Amino acid sequence: MGLIFDINSAGPYESWYYSPRARAMEKLVEESILSLLNPQPGERVLDIGCGVGNHLLFFNKLGLDVNGIDASPYMINRCRERLGNRVSLKTGLAEDLPFDDNEFDIAVLINPLEFLDDPLLALKEAGRVANRRIFIGVMNSFSWHYLQTRTKGLFRESFFSHINFYNLWELKSFVQKSCGDIPIEWSCSQLWPHFFGQAGRFITDRWSLRHCPIGSFLGLAATIVYKFKTDNLTLKSRMKKPGHSVVSGLTMETMNDRPQGNCSQSIL
Repeated sequence: MGLIFDINSAGPYESWYYSPRARAMEKLVEESILSLLNPQPGERVLDIGCGVGNHLLFFNKLGLDVNGIDASPYMINRCRERLGNRVSLKTGLAEDLPFDDNEFDIAVLINPLEFLDDPLLALKEAGRVANRRIFIGVMNSFSWHYLQTRTKGLFRESFFSHINFYNLWELKSFVQKSCGDIPIEWSCSQLWPHFFGQAGRFITDRWSLRHCPIGSFLGLAATIVYKFKTDNLTLKSRMKKPGHSVVSGLTMETMNDRPQGNCSQSIL
């Protein structure tokens, strides 16, 4: 189950989320979603671990049919206050999603894996409810950002002291174990220091660092592949108008030939 945010534990998370560094990270997340998923208007998306709805708002602006689920009633209430009826929301666990098989076109897990005890089970559930693609976003354990965060945690308690970070090979292994050997695309986005400005983006694009597995944010998209598919066949000839019921005919004939006075005798 992992960490479920309440009014007390959500405070440090929200304080970090609205910091300049976190907002810069959020831009990397959105760029990764657009490049790897290329979501189309009208597609039905499920945001697993939606929190207060930051990504739901992004998906809504893209014209998607937006749905969110979170294990925290507090987060769902905050999300509902913020987004109203623009999205569909439910409270539930990532490891046991209350949805039908293949109910959504896309399932996304943007940073909930870091807080779960069993990320593999959550990915299996995501693969079950999605019929086309899964997107996974994590903070990269091979990044300088991770090392810096962990170093700070050695000297003082922080929000990041209680979460897990993952790398590309761990994510690929999770996907293969949960969904089989399916096509995977990935990219890494580097969170450059503020003083780099546009130079950081130029460096990333110039040397193709999006496929260097040491970026701050790691995004991975997996395409669901089915081993068997069914075709819906149309009925080419119309059924004739049904005649009298055979059972009804037999019953009436038997009733006419029945001996009288024995109510318990079988008709047939």
